[in-house]
Amino acid sequence: MNYRNFAVLGALAVSLPAMAQEVTFKIAHFLPSAAPTQQKVLQPWCDDMKKQSNGRIACQFYPAMQLGGTPAQLADQVKNGVADVVWTGPGYSAGRFPAIEAFELPFMVKDATSSSKALWKYYQQNAQQEFAAYKVLAFHTDGGQAVHTSKKEILGLTGFSGMKLRTSTRVGAKTLAALGGQPVAMPPAQVTEAIAKGVVDGSLGAWELVYPTKLSEVTKFHAQPAPGVAHPTATVLTVLMNKQKYDGLPADLKAIVDKTTGEVMVAKFGAMFDEVAADTRKRIAAQGDKITNFSATQVAAMKQATDSVEEDWAKQVAEKGLDGKKLIASARELTGTNK
Repeated sequence: MNYRNFAVLGALAVSLPAMAQEVTFKIAHFLPSAAPTQQKVLQPWCDDMKKQSNGRIACQFYPAMQLGGTPAQLADQVKNGVADVVWTGPGYSAGRFPAIEAFELPFMVKDATSSSKALWKYYQQNAQQEFAAYKVLAFHTDGGQAVHTSKKEILGLTGFSGMKLRTSTRVGAKTLAALGGQPVAMPPAQVTEAIAKGVVDGSLGAWELVYPTKLSEVTKFHAQPAPGVAHPTATVLTVLMNKQKYDGLPADLKAIVDKTTGEVMVAKFGAMFDEVAADTRKRIAAQGDKITNFSATQVAAMKQATDSVEEDWAKQVAEKGLDGKKLIASARELTGTNK
């Protein structure tokens, strides 16, 4: 064999490992592994990537904050490489991602499917800069938060008075306060015990959380707007990847990540949250709990009571150099809602 053949073989030996590079994504989130987010979206996504990559992409899940810390620290964990991918709420890190908070303002979100598609467009138009440190894989909403209480049914605006309820974000807390309630911040994992001990009267939360966090065991009353009507508040959620991890992938694996995320993943999250919400409501009703829909008159009164939340938010983000009124107008146009 001549030297030229040796050179060719040598080049092949060097290139083959690079071509066959295998990668495992460490994925962290704040809910139990049985939660629909992992079982119905993230795990199938991993399975899809594994199939498309002929087994070169694998995932290792770290649910329920198994890597340590609190849900508010997930954004830093993925930024710093403790995790490769996280699913979290930007609003858990209060004030850190102000532009994206517009979708958590009062009566912005009607359902998960339409609002998640709108949120993805909104992110591309208005919030890319504040997530520049990440490879953003998806944004979605929780479809709007219902009110879950243990002993007292909430019937419209007056029902919130003095009620201690868990809220997930600072915008949600301001909304609840404007409605007359007392917001209490805590991670989802602590809510059920807090209700059982009487520390709080209930929780604002998506239906998707009810069974994974065992809210179903400590609450008996549930209230929400009628179908097609926007909710008092909602939570923005996101899937973020470590930028360096993504940048270090071979081009063909990057292409698989890109192909299976973005609009594709946004749509899957939206559909899943709406599907789980409908199923959860059926299960909750079947176990004898009471589900109340706010009337149009009650919603109108709640909207009026929360007018100040939107105004205050616009002023606060203006201090960070953002045009709050423009962001609100953009969000409302995309969601088809009005205040």
